Amino acid sequence: MFDRPSLVTRIAIGKALGFLVGLAGFLSFPYFMADVGWLVRFGILFWYTTLGAIIGLAGVVTWHPVLHLPLPWWARSTILGAWMNFVLTFFAYDFMEAVLINIFGFGSPLASPWWFVAEGAVVGLAIGWAATRFGGEGRETVDT
Repeated sequence: MFDRPSLVTRIAIGKALGFLVGLAGFLSFPYFMADVGWLVRFGILFWYTTLGAIIGLAGVVTWHPVLHLPLPWWARSTILGAWMNFVLTFFAYDFMEAVLINIFGFGSPLASPWWFVAEGAVVGLAIGWAATRFGGEGRETVDT
């Protein structure tokens, strides 16, 4: 099944793993913050599913287009995961701060919403590894 590099396989694996991470957030959010709404829970589910799809799709690019440097899977997926969670944190800073203060308490070093950037890097790395391992990478994923 996984003997040929395939972009579709990369995207499917990325979306599946992203969905699992998002589902974990969807199901566990009420335990951390009881009054969280359905929109936030579904937003987290869809966010990580989309993140997985983007990381899967980015597997075609193995060279930086401007700097002409190699862009290995571990750098590409980690940067994408961190960047996407940075954007999420940037736009939803107040809400994420409230969630982390609710979990860790006010004044805790772990109460900073910027920890979501590191979490995105780790999730991106895991998705990138699986997508590359089972779906291949580079131009050969789109060649027929």
